Amino acid sequence: MYIPNNNLILNQEEIFRFMHENPFAIIINENNGEIIATHTPVEIESDEDGNPIIRTHIAKTNPQWKTFSEAKNLLVIFNGPHTYISSSWYDHVNVPTWNYIAVHVYGKPKILDRAATINVLQNLVGRHEQGSEKPFRMADLDEDYLSSHLKALVAFEITMDKIDAKAKLSQNRDEHNYDLVINELGKRRDEQSHAIKEEMQRIKPDLFKP
Repeated sequence: MYIPNNNLILNQEEIFRFMHENPFAIIINENNGEIIATHTPVEIESDEDGNPIIRTHIAKTNPQWKTFSEAKNLLVIFNGPHTYISSSWYDHVNVPTWNYIAVHVYGKPKILDRAATINVLQNLVGRHEQGSEKPFRMADLDEDYLSSHLKALVAFEITMDKIDAKAKLSQNRDEHNYDLVINELGKRRDEQSHAIKEEMQRIKPDLFKP
């Protein structure tokens, strides 16, 4: 991913916060000249050595997992908020652009066994059922139903061998024009614009230090 220096995210805490808050990822790999991609929810966990790792699952009828034995690398894309930025908001002539945040993770896949698969599902369900009035629990499933469900999916983990993280949030503007963008985003009613506004406000103290 092309990342100008002023858009590069180096803070590991910020990178993992972003991935945790945007867990619906795209997993991509190449097989015999064909590009394969799957959209799926993921969990950021730790392996037995304490290294961060991605764990997820896909349908067994999805042929992508069958390519993993030959895959040298997978690309996992985490997309965050994004929105159009009008150049009419600036105090000078310029062109429109798009603000966004994205993280690319490169690593190798490994198919998980039954016990690890159940753990992946429990962690995924447990996190997203928080706050539910009547939360679903994996433990409520009887063994026969669980077994039939497990036969229909494949769980796997992906190492994090390389991470590219980018936040394009008008960092190339002076403080006045930066504030103009924030103000205009606040006038919009869509969630994407407000999410970008919040991210811009969050990083502003580091951009414009007294």
